[in-house]
Amino acid sequence: MPLSARGRRRTGALALPLLVGALLVPAAAGAPIAPGPATSLPESLGGPATAHPLPASHPPQNPFLTRDPFSNIHNDTWMTDAYPFAGPLGRGSQASSGSLPPSLCGSLTFDRRGRLVSVCPSIIAPPEARVIDPRTLQVVASYTLPDAPALPGTQPFQNFTGGGYFFLDPHDRIWSATKTNHLFVLSESADGTRLVKTADYDLTGAVPTTEGITSALPDFRGRIWFVSKQHGTVGVLDPRTRRIRVLRLGEEVENSFAVGRGAVYIVSDKRMYRFSAGADGRPRIDWKAGYRNSGIHKPSQVDAGSGTTPTVMDGGYVAITDNADPMNVVVYRTARRLRRAQRRVVCQVPVFAKGAGATENTLLTAGRMLFVENNYGYQDPFGPSSGALTQPGFARVDVDRGGRGCRLRWTNITERAPSVVPKLSTKTGLIYTYTRDPDPNGSQPWFWTAIDAHTGRTAFKRYAGNGLPFNNNYAGIALARDGTAYLGTTGGIQVLRDGR
Repeated sequence: MPLSARGRRRTGALALPLLVGALLVPAAAGAPIAPGPATSLPESLGGPATAHPLPASHPPQNPFLTRDPFSNIHNDTWMTDAYPFAGPLGRGSQASSGSLPPSLCGSLTFDRRGRLVSVCPSIIAPPEARVIDPRTLQVVASYTLPDAPALPGTQPFQNFTGGGYFFLDPHDRIWSATKTNHLFVLSESADGTRLVKTADYDLTGAVPTTEGITSALPDFRGRIWFVSKQHGTVGVLDPRTRRIRVLRLGEEVENSFAVGRGAVYIVSDKRMYRFSAGADGRPRIDWKAGYRNSGIHKPSQVDAGSGTTPTVMDGGYVAITDNADPMNVVVYRTARRLRRAQRRVVCQVPVFAKGAGATENTLLTAGRMLFVENNYGYQDPFGPSSGALTQPGFARVDVDRGGRGCRLRWTNITERAPSVVPKLSTKTGLIYTYTRDPDPNGSQPWFWTAIDAHTGRTAFKRYAGNGLPFNNNYAGIALARDGTAYLGTTGGIQVLRDGR
């Protein structure tokens, strides 16, 4: 639908030093984040949208994760980043926020009480696991995790080790790798007001503290797989015996990974892999396949490689983006052995312009559809180039029936999403993202933005706030069952709800 401007306009300029000061000395936890310098852009565009559902994917429920889609930053074991229920439609929707102690709650899940659960790293304090009331945004339970210096060669604002990828199990327990290369299990107390460490697995014998653990996830037998960043250690922990088996790739793994019923899908800065566990629990490579790589460490990327966690699709496919220029969406067949005349790579579809395309976020999927976001140009939000605009772009790629190839269905060349993990509602047919638009006044306004997954057109936008406290810095959007959208930013938690 065409966009129409609503609401009043604001004017003003960004004062970054003041915003940094506000970040370091926040308001009382749960209090609204100061909206920051004003913007001359409209506060509201488009909407209300009409729901046009999409066919949902069918990831199997991992019995060692909490019920889908609430187990990890990418929702489920396939990393679909999709919800089967509705998000906001822009019907009288209001954006609000709540401040938190200095940190970034980048990965948001929900416990069985409907409360937000996160592990929140910080550049000035140790990481903290938190349980947060979804209405008041007050922290109702917390646990301070071990701290350690950033790993050599890793920018602090891109350091996802130590809790960036945690998971929630069926008993509301947080499983989080620490910056000291342990795996902590944190349980909620009976009254829900405390987090208590109930297990501690020491992984330093397998991964030295000079090499950080990126992510840990369970397979369908309850074994915990984990990957390290610098040298690509792939490990399998048996929680009952505490035995650890490892295989070292000698490649960097800076993303999380996807888990199928009998396989684990991992992408390094060089290759795409399918792993399984041998009879002795040792990780073994079922197949590996290269991808195109320009060798360029593009702005927004953690390294010169794929920026995506693999996404498993219906039909026996797994997808990533490569590091070519222009970047491609790459789809592989998941089968351990291919049938005669089949090839491992189904397609390589270029998206976005040459010299202006990169992503550091996972592909979204529903059925045979894939959705990709452009993050090219994102810079350190605490550095001198924090105000740099990113390149625009969202695109949809569909896998043809029978895996005969793929095609680019649409590209949105308007919206700029610097670093958010977007989410898809198959109930509404909307992609929920978080964008930063250019402002003639020089301010840095942030918007909740919904894109029609069928057409690629922007459905609606709602102003969130301005400046550093509203920067999400790679955090992911999460949808609650009541349709509320949440997002962690450097100042606290952002919230978008439709009017009642």
